Amino acid sequence: MFLLWLRVAAIFYAVASVAALPAVLYGRPGWRRICIPAAVAAFFFHFVSLIEMLTAAHRWMPAGMREVESLLALAVCAVFLLIVLVYRTVSFGIFALPLSLLLVLEPAIHLGQGSFPSPVVRGGWLFLHVSALLTAYAALFFSLVANLLYLVQERRLKKKNKIGFLTWLPPLDTMERISSSMLSIGFPFMTIGLLAGSLIAQQSVGAIYFLDPKVLLSFGMWVVYLVMIFVRRSMGLRGRRAVYLSSFAFLLVLSVWAANQFSSVHRFTTP
Repeated sequence: MFLLWLRVAAIFYAVASVAALPAVLYGRPGWRRICIPAAVAAFFFHFVSLIEMLTAAHRWMPAGMREVESLLALAVCAVFLLIVLVYRTVSFGIFALPLSLLLVLEPAIHLGQGSFPSPVVRGGWLFLHVSALLTAYAALFFSLVANLLYLVQERRLKKKNKIGFLTWLPPLDTMERISSSMLSIGFPFMTIGLLAGSLIAQQSVGAIYFLDPKVLLSFGMWVVYLVMIFVRRSMGLRGRRAVYLSSFAFLLVLSVWAANQFSSVHRFTTP
């Protein structure tokens, strides 16, 4: 029964992780009202699962890497809820909740030797993983292009160059909104893509998946992406600095693709 509660907890972790993104990054109070109850429910079912498992095993300490991962996920969620209670903020949820979800995925799958019910279902998750990440990469590319055009248009206006082939460029405000909206669209897709890929890989290769070079770069890119959105929202970053940050993130995208040559789980080979 403890495995059922653990899988229910994983579902609530997923809901809380998704809700944390608009709640924190876009200041949506409605999503905050979903995030916190989902996190509390995840903690409750996770705690019940852990107690039942240890009681059935007649011990009070975790044994094995999967049980340790499960306990660590519970501790991360507990600290997050404590911060919410004391400081009335869900900002740390964009880090803590996805981390708890990733840590609990392998125990939820492998403790019961679970598997996808069919190759079709696994293929659906794989399609979600690839399509979501490609959408995120495309959004990041367009954000970079908008920032570059912003610089060109700004320079043209400062020089009061009203003629020439650059007159087709949109206003600065339009390119700023395009860049910001592309980042806002791409980040949820990147998060979904990484979570879907983690679910597939945890079942296929286990925790060693997180030592893969492409996986490490992918999560590093996720952190940079998050920093980009946070900095733009809090500091109103634009112009040259925005281009530098976008360029760095795009170089990470290229590094992720290059890491296929060293990846043990992401090689594009035929069966």
